[in-house]
Amino acid sequence: MMFKTKGKNTYLLIYKISLLCLSIVFLSSCASRKAKLRDKTVDEVIKTARSYTGTPYLWGGTTRSGLDCSGLTLNAFKAADITLPRTADAQAILGEKVKVKELQPGDLLFFATGKKKREITHVGIVTELKAKDNIKFIHASTSLGVVETNLFSDYFFKRFKLARRIIRE
Repeated sequence: MMFKTKGKNTYLLIYKISLLCLSIVFLSSCASRKAKLRDKTVDEVIKTARSYTGTPYLWGGTTRSGLDCSGLTLNAFKAADITLPRTADAQAILGEKVKVKELQPGDLLFFATGKKKREITHVGIVTELKAKDNIKFIHASTSLGVVETNLFSDYFFKRFKLARRIIRE
């Protein structure tokens, strides 16, 4: 490499270029490490939630003999060392709000399934994005126990209120 400048200016230029290159390498490796950490955490949350598939619904339950929707999310996130509040409405104020078109596995979905159309009463965890209109989530259904359902099913999409992301990159 040939430089027209001499002495101090040449070394200063080389030093600045070296710092720039090192910064780029460092920042890009941090971003990929964060993404891998998020993926690992999300995988742990979903794996734990799916391990409860078929568990019967029990209002206020948090064990394999029976649990409710927020008990499921509480246990799934606890497996990844993330503490959530006990109820769906308390979980609905955590993290950052996410639009449906931006959903990712691990995001929480909140619903108003009771008589009051604005009151959060149900929560589930996004497990898979199969298509634009086929987003699977796992939850504790009062009639079926822990199951995976499509967000766009008539019943749930009409009652959907918001989504939150707890696990960040």
